[in-house]
Amino acid sequence: MKRIFGLAAMVLTLAMTAAAPARAADTDASRLAVAREMITAWKVADWRKVADLFAENGSLRSMMIEPVVGRAAIYDRIAALGKGAPDGVTLDVAHMGVIDGLVFIERVDRFVYNGHAGSTPVVGVLDIRDGKVQEWREYYDRASLLKEMGVTAK
Repeated sequence: MKRIFGLAAMVLTLAMTAAAPARAADTDASRLAVAREMITAWKVADWRKVADLFAENGSLRSMMIEPVVGRAAIYDRIAALGKGAPDGVTLDVAHMGVIDGLVFIERVDRFVYNGHAGSTPVVGVLDIRDGKVQEWREYYDRASLLKEMGVTAK
């Protein structure tokens, strides 16, 4: 009888394991792959893809302004900005790597915003888990960025 219950438990365990969705392990390589997808999405102005790479409750945090929280709000924000940069934003990466599970990207963002060409140096820190950006923190000089965009601060 013990043997039958043991076999039944093993079959049940195997069935439950097979039914469970596979989760990719968070590795440095998988985090960098998501970051590279993000870089490409910005370059080709695929604002939906940019937002979809965020977790449902992810946040985009430009350190000088209030964070944008939630995939829908992030899409709204990026799509609105994207109207001024329909050809995308090129993120020229100088250095990218993973430290303590976070992706650090030192880069220069190049763009044409409402017909005004500009660029600005940026450091981004991405917390990527389960294949999605949980939080993206951006460090740059806001006044310089706005000047390069040809807009005034609000």
